Amino acid sequence: MHIRNFEIGDEPALLRVFLSAVREVASKDYTPEQIEAWASAGLDRDVWTHRMRDILPFVVEVEGQIVAYADLQSSGHIDHFFVSGGSARRGIGRQLMDHLLATARARGISILTSDVSRTAQPFFVRFGFVVVEQRAPVLRGVVIPNALMRFQGVQVPSRRC
Repeated sequence: MHIRNFEIGDEPALLRVFLSAVREVASKDYTPEQIEAWASAGLDRDVWTHRMRDILPFVVEVEGQIVAYADLQSSGHIDHFFVSGGSARRGIGRQLMDHLLATARARGISILTSDVSRTAQPFFVRFGFVVVEQRAPVLRGVVIPNALMRFQGVQVPSRRC
């Protein structure tokens, strides 16, 4: 397993990871209507490309294949955190979260937040995130419940003046 920075050209593989994660993993906690609204086959590829270039995620490769990705914004917000369906429950998400937490420490970010799906909430809890608020965002006219979760406690290295 190798974690690296996003590179231009990764966007199609990241889309495959996203669609796989939602359709194969999150589908156990959401209705078919919710899954279609969230991971629509008609998703605009240009919008996706621009989004990935904006959030600049970390990318996980296994044997040269992209199998997961996640970002960490300067605000401490994790906008995307997805592991493909075929790679779920193999420790990849754990290593990716460890990488995000280490990156947060290195960047001096002590509070992390994320809007987390029902499916991923237990995973985030294992890392010390707590639910701040249950939410009901609407996407393509369909409510797709999630939770705002927060992690406080990233040990930030002390800075000497």
